Amino acid sequence: MNGPSEYVPPEVWTWNKANGGRFANINRPIAGPTHEKELPVGRHPLQLYSQGTPNGVKVTVMLEELLALGHQGAEYDAWLIRIGEGAQFSSGFVAVNPNSKIPALVDRSGPTPIRIFESGAILVHLAEGFGAFLPTAGAARAECLSWLFWQMGSAPYLGGGFGHFYAYAPTKMEYPIDRFTMEVKRQLDVLDRRLAGSPYVAGDEYTIADMAIWPWYGGLVKGWLYGAAEFLEVKSYKHVQRWADLIGERPAVQRGRMVNRTSGDPASQLWERHDASDFDTKTQDKLKAAE
Repeated sequence: MNGPSEYVPPEVWTWNKANGGRFANINRPIAGPTHEKELPVGRHPLQLYSQGTPNGVKVTVMLEELLALGHQGAEYDAWLIRIGEGAQFSSGFVAVNPNSKIPALVDRSGPTPIRIFESGAILVHLAEGFGAFLPTAGAARAECLSWLFWQMGSAPYLGGGFGHFYAYAPTKMEYPIDRFTMEVKRQLDVLDRRLAGSPYVAGDEYTIADMAIWPWYGGLVKGWLYGAAEFLEVKSYKHVQRWADLIGERPAVQRGRMVNRTSGDPASQLWERHDASDFDTKTQDKLKAAE
């Protein structure tokens, strides 16, 4: 096996050095805020604090889909939280999400603001609040929620496991790459088998299960994550490819993928979204002009 000499864990682990890798500057073994800063609040009922990672895209897709259905109560302000700079550790953000992860939502549509954190919880909150994209009872609801929570449990193996060791770790190590590659390919096979007999993940209807899974596994098979498409032979998962294209053709999905995005083609980025017109007049242009 290739790699450094065998590591012997100490009797008690202590945090006394940076761990290296792309996100070493924001990794730490304690919770809570690192600095005082309040979150901004816009004029819409829903205030989203996020960045355009796969977990963030889930929620912006859902909001754009609700607006496309005519739910004006789903109007939202999407504020950019630059996680690479540690903005998720501000006192304001930690008050909304004590786990300091994006996305986080504050629902101000009622008399008392409601905080919702964890992307799956946000999707369920919005789906139930607007009566859309989540079956209300029976087997259909159970199937949708099962696949939603499948994604919540599976994606850490894809992102924090495979993605970290394949793309971000300071050194390449055979064992973790092999271990997490095996698991990601198994997950892709689970999805491919499901989608062989179903147009959408939870059945015949497009649901929050698709919105949750597409940014991760759709993005993976389209070659958007980790530069690993050839390594994982993603073209072999034909049913996942078909589904990824189907979801990606939706205008609301295309808009949702732009919101809070800070990488890739500048034309595909909308740093902050406060009005539908921002898709035509990019927020980053406004922000730069104000500097």
